[in-house]
Amino acid sequence: MNNFFKTLAAATVASALGIGGALAGGIAGAPAPFDKGGVKIAVVSFLGGGDWLQAFESGVKRQAEALDIDLTISQARNDNDTQRSLVEQAINLGVAGIIINNGRPEVLKDVAQKALDAGIKVVAYDVNLDNPLIPQIEQSDQDMARLVLEQAIKDKGDGFVGGAVYVAGFAPLDRRYAVWKEFVVKHNLTEQAVWGVVNDTVAASVADQTKAVLRANPDISVIFTPWDEFAKGVKLAIDELGMSGSVKIYGVDTSTADIQLMIEPDSAWVATAATNAAVVGEVAVRAVALDIAGQFPGRSVLLQPTLVTRDDLISNNIGTIEELQEKFPAFRKSDAATASWIPAAK
Repeated sequence: MNNFFKTLAAATVASALGIGGALAGGIAGAPAPFDKGGVKIAVVSFLGGGDWLQAFESGVKRQAEALDIDLTISQARNDNDTQRSLVEQAINLGVAGIIINNGRPEVLKDVAQKALDAGIKVVAYDVNLDNPLIPQIEQSDQDMARLVLEQAIKDKGDGFVGGAVYVAGFAPLDRRYAVWKEFVVKHNLTEQAVWGVVNDTVAASVADQTKAVLRANPDISVIFTPWDEFAKGVKLAIDELGMSGSVKIYGVDTSTADIQLMIEPDSAWVATAATNAAVVGEVAVRAVALDIAGQFPGRSVLLQPTLVTRDDLISNNIGTIEELQEKFPAFRKSDAATASWIPAAK
């Protein structure tokens, strides 16, 4: 598919997912322009699927509805040119704010600046646009990696042979992998192999890679997966090879589907560290709303992660994100980027 058709397809997705028809009733006591309602915001995601993105978008929609925002959501489906085009489309639509969700900095910095030059507020999540005018929504990637790798050391001790699934160039993966490298040195670990891919079939592709890696390196006992789509692929490979007793997965991110995989009998996925993707979406909308209202939320808007182990899930009879939120209150909401005039998401 050439770039024209990719852009056309993504634009169709944007149109299909656009949430228009705001009541334009406004919010009593809110600063302009939210006192009148119908503020237009666009969300442009690099990824095109997965449980995390679905949850993120659900949070975006809930908070946008609470703020009476006219919202458009689009997905670039892992294509750099398409993401640039979608940001430019949002600029041409004359939106008040753009949330850029993931992607490559070198692809997006200039088009993000173009939006700022047009008077549009920009907020970025999981992509470092290195611009003092762009708030960065961050889920403390270092803390996420550190939490789960500390659990790996607790479970396995120093000196184990491990591998990591990693693709360079994505800000959250880069930050999480850097912590893994620190642990390799600090705890005398052996990094036997590094592999990974980001495409439209991440889990299936990573599963094929992982099977080849484990066949060639049967002494690997821990695999660090700094994204849950990677973890799904690794688990699939381990299950197919019958190695769940000897290889354990330590991941990042979670969803109901992830929880179901972790609580399966003899699951190799024993720990993950995560923030609530829906809450991330809510915070991103609040941050761009504050910026539009002239209340800059700061360069860094930080969400703290939670460690979730397989033992936690089983002992607390947790099988869904909703149950996780009930029993782990810190996972339920965030006070980041809020104000008295911003209604809570329903």
